Amino acid sequence: MIAKTILIVDDEQRTRQGLKKTLDQWAVGNYEILTAEDGKAAWEIFRSREVHLLITDICMPEMNGLQLLKTLRTNEQKTVVLILSGYPDFEYAQEAIRLGVVNYLLKPTSKKKLIEAVEQALEIKAANERIEYIQKVADPRILQMEENTPLKLPIKKAIQYIHEHLNDSITLKRVADHVHLNAAYFSALFKEQTGLNFSEYLTRKRLELAKSLLLTSSLTVDEISRKSGYQTPKYFIKVFKDYEGVTPSKYRKSAAVKFPSV
Repeated sequence: MIAKTILIVDDEQRTRQGLKKTLDQWAVGNYEILTAEDGKAAWEIFRSREVHLLITDICMPEMNGLQLLKTLRTNEQKTVVLILSGYPDFEYAQEAIRLGVVNYLLKPTSKKKLIEAVEQALEIKAANERIEYIQKVADPRILQMEENTPLKLPIKKAIQYIHEHLNDSITLKRVADHVHLNAAYFSALFKEQTGLNFSEYLTRKRLELAKSLLLTSSLTVDEISRKSGYQTPKYFIKVFKDYEGVTPSKYRKSAAVKFPSV
């Protein structure tokens, strides 16, 4: 199954075909390489599917490369962009950088330089996707705590146990027993170390799991509620809405990629 798409946009057919041939040989089936003859045709592709990397010329009829980039940014398209142009114009380059282009190569370029630039751009895309995923899924309070707070060994072990049993019926006493502490002492120590009481931490971690499943799976809300440790979907939906401000279904829809018309 092809997971990533690279789009080449250039009004010169020979150039398009040459770039596509080079990248097809490099990709060995791991990327789908598409082509378009100008910005307008490229935008139609963007409206129908996700493009992970755009390689575009600047000077083209109908809609030039910079106009295409402006359209993408206006419509919140998050593809990474590589310019491959025969025009070493400083103003073009400056505007391209302002629009978020990750590299600006001059024609003609070698196959080696092209592939190096493509690999670098795809690494940037992967990093951006990881950041975006964390921003959508991670609970900010837990993220801050996990990154900045040194934890004592019993709390580290408790948190690991929680992470491994999110879909089980977890109780404070069960976790306290697991780390060989009195339940009352464990409760106080957990709050002191994490800044959250046990039940709130457990809820936030379960909701992180639920958000991840909503974004990355086709499971129903009922199935996700069970996998997140909730006995009934009704209670899961209530808790989710209390924390996120929307129902699980609306959260999933709001995170979906949309292609507005222009």
